[in-house]
Amino acid sequence: MAFVVPAEIGHAPYAAPVLDWFASHFDDVQLVAVRQKLFANLSEDVWLLYADGFGGRTGHFDLALHERFVFRSEPPLADTRVSVREWRRWGSRLRPMLLPSRVRDAYERLRDSEQTTSLGRVADVGIGYVSGANDFFHLRPSEADELGIPGKLFRPTVRSGRELQAGAITEETVAGWRENDRPNFLLALGAETPLTDAVRRYLDSDTGKEVRQRYKCRVRTPWYAVPHVYVPDLFLSYMSGKGPALVENRARCTCTNAVHCVRLNGRGVTAAQLRRRWETTLTSLSCEVEGHPLGGGVLKLEPREALNVLVSLNGDLDSDDERDLKEGVEILRRWRHRG
Repeated sequence: MAFVVPAEIGHAPYAAPVLDWFASHFDDVQLVAVRQKLFANLSEDVWLLYADGFGGRTGHFDLALHERFVFRSEPPLADTRVSVREWRRWGSRLRPMLLPSRVRDAYERLRDSEQTTSLGRVADVGIGYVSGANDFFHLRPSEADELGIPGKLFRPTVRSGRELQAGAITEETVAGWRENDRPNFLLALGAETPLTDAVRRYLDSDTGKEVRQRYKCRVRTPWYAVPHVYVPDLFLSYMSGKGPALVENRARCTCTNAVHCVRLNGRGVTAAQLRRRWETTLTSLSCEVEGHPLGGGVLKLEPREALNVLVSLNGDLDSDDERDLKEGVEILRRWRHRG
């Protein structure tokens, strides 16, 4: 059997049972990873999957790495053989096998050492709130003034990963939002919040009557109370080009589900320390290993993936490890078409 399959076969959770099934039903299973697009006009990257010897089973996958597709009458020779056990040790992902073995060895050694920890051991990662109607619940300062809604009812909020450019969201950042009349202020009404006449008029406006019928608003009580409005210690972008940004929340802002909330769990790491260690080569490679490409050079990091990202605890890497990990970052970025 031969298939053209999405490149997600190398990392997606749904790929694991597929490859498990092939390994338990065929003598030979081979994947061919092709870096350059087979279909230039599609955003989807694809790999090739071969299976032979139906009725048998195998304890490994053969993986061939190719820069571009070249027609062959037979499957190409494999560059590496990955045991099913090793595949499972890497989270049932084949994408890390795009790395040279010495890079994987260095990464595994550091992962298992006392020199590193995972983000999930020192922090919780979750999504921000879902308002159900962003344009209605987020107002510009000028709009709030015109409507007569008190400023104390608004919470400054990060609405986009594009706002995570600097190392921290500060009071100066929020002041800039106000000065530039940005719609970065959430109308944060709770179930027990007294509603002023101005607020009632806004909620009962034509737009408010339309918004309360939307699904997210319709299923909550009261409809205007946006749930899960947290003040995290840091913000983490979940779709990025070069790599995910981790930014301190010094201004006690909230955030939408366009970015992740990171809340420290009190295990001895401060927000400033965590942000500094996030900028190491080790963490850059770990984001590439744990995250997954979306196409167009974009890397996505889901909360469950972010929990596994490695962070160095004490000091810099030795020169050999630094060199190997840097090479790994460059390789995986090239495979997701990011220079």
